[in-house]
Amino acid sequence: MNPTEGTLSTRETPGAKNIDSPRASVATGERSTVRAVAMPTEHGGWSLTLEPVLLGLLVAWSWPGLALGLAAMLAFLARTPLKLVLVDGWRRRWLERTSVAARVATVELLALVALVVVATLGADEAFWWPLLAAAPLVAIELAFDMRSRSRRLLPELAGTVGIGSVAAAIALADGAPTAMAVGLWVVAAARAAAAIPYARTQVFRTRGRPHHLWHSDLAQALAVIAVTVAWLADAVPLAAALAIVAVAAFNVGAVRAAPRPAKVIGLQQMFFGIAVVGVTAVAALA
Repeated sequence: MNPTEGTLSTRETPGAKNIDSPRASVATGERSTVRAVAMPTEHGGWSLTLEPVLLGLLVAWSWPGLALGLAAMLAFLARTPLKLVLVDGWRRRWLERTSVAARVATVELLALVALVVVATLGADEAFWWPLLAAAPLVAIELAFDMRSRSRRLLPELAGTVGIGSVAAAIALADGAPTAMAVGLWVVAAARAAAAIPYARTQVFRTRGRPHHLWHSDLAQALAVIAVTVAWLADAVPLAAALAIVAVAAFNVGAVRAAPRPAKVIGLQQMFFGIAVVGVTAVAALA
């Protein structure tokens, strides 16, 4: 593009704002700061949060369940500014970004609480137990966040398994049987918990960093064991268990093939997540 085009469009076009003015610069800076503290950088987290929400709503749709699903998405969004506040508080500092992050987190958390209150008004009260059971896992994730260690495997797994509880909560909000709710949580948690070590191993391989294939293999084995036990307990449909087995088998083979770019890995896992959700929902409703 001609370098003068930008100048002409902002300085000589009638009615255009001068972006070189101090006021425009301040406004642009504020928008950049809000975007930086509010937008999650974990791209895979969108899918891992949305999957249990979709699974719960497809199996047991209800308006209270929808409110819980929206609350889960807000919790994912609120984690980013909340993490910044926790990190800066742990380091005993308060920066401009800390103030912005605190305001953003407060608004999102208040909206989250409002959605949970709305859900409570029309939901079966049993929906609370999976959320309470997942609370320690979320606490572990936030504790690592506070010390800037959120990229470790333990907090990633804890947060992922914890968010899977939303599928169970949505199902119970509509009065679904406890066994079905537990089964949905198992499927969501197994799928995601297997994906994270696999994706980490693949990214390490791509970047030439030290890695151990058995970390990914163990995750696949545990995922298969979890859904198998749940299937034997009549909590998970056979089709859902077979879907997890198929994804685990792919991961075991793919982690030994030529490493793929991170974007390809992310798209593959997103597709598998949607497929597992679809298969599980159809099987549960059959």
